[in-house]
Amino acid sequence: MRDPYDVLGVRRTDSDAAIRKAYRKLAKTHHPDLNPGKPEATERFKEMNAAYDLLSDPDKRGKFDRGEIDAEGHEAPPRGFWHEQREGPGAAAGMGDAGGFSAEDLESLFGQAFGGGQAFGGQAFGGGGLGGAAAEAAARAPRRGADVQYSLTVDFLDAARGAVRRLTLPEGRTLDVTIPPGLRDGHVLRLKGQGRPGRNGGPPGDALVEISVAPHEFFRREGDDIVLRLPVTLQEAVLGGPVDVPTLSGRVRVTIPVAARNGQRLRLRGRGIGGGHQYVELSVVLPPGPEPALAEFLRNWKPEHPIDPRAALEDL
Repeated sequence: MRDPYDVLGVRRTDSDAAIRKAYRKLAKTHHPDLNPGKPEATERFKEMNAAYDLLSDPDKRGKFDRGEIDAEGHEAPPRGFWHEQREGPGAAAGMGDAGGFSAEDLESLFGQAFGGGQAFGGQAFGGGGLGGAAAEAAARAPRRGADVQYSLTVDFLDAARGAVRRLTLPEGRTLDVTIPPGLRDGHVLRLKGQGRPGRNGGPPGDALVEISVAPHEFFRREGDDIVLRLPVTLQEAVLGGPVDVPTLSGRVRVTIPVAARNGQRLRLRGRGIGGGHQYVELSVVLPPGPEPALAEFLRNWKPEHPIDPRAALEDL
């Protein structure tokens, strides 16, 4: 696996927030759901998830930066007693670093060579001592599995209304994630028992799923209110009249007032999230091409209430 910093396009000095922002930006581009039929996007997404899993965990990131684990999270060979002796003053030539043996490996090795309790260099090795028993008991103790972090991009309306979406994990496993109604962008869902398996009978960790809400072409959220940008024709804005508009709970009929202004808002009480409202924001759309009859009318039109729309700009 490549260096996780290179995978996410960030620097080693970047903050956790900068790494999270970079990951979320990439996830919205390379998510498999947004790239159907593109296996390279799936592989890229798996690589991004693995990199973010490492860098979003402060403990893992610190170990990686110190060279204690590699890019896949595997422990690097320890720099133990023999390595320090080889590099220290008066080191014996050809001693090496004991082939990467850990302290437990050396204890077992000398315990077998000297009968399970001999001293070496003033230290007792083997399983008969108090330290060996304590270490063995600690090694056999149940340990909870590690939590893992993922990111899931959901549609705006799914986040607002609630839905069940499937998350594809880097190893190919899938999780069905329940999106509760009204979920906000950046919220983290905890899925109990869906993390790394435990050791020695310990419970598994949890999956932490950060939700990214994709923007919508017409809807947006303001607190618990929902704003719908509603395109209307020039004729509808001038003359008014009833139109059907979508809401989170279905379509409703709204009456556009006569002489409506561009950007004017109409309120639908209780149609937002958790008691909020929905606002219909009018967006006047002009005809796509020339309208000779309209142009001729405007050339001869004398408004009853003339205005100067740029009056406020005169002092700038």
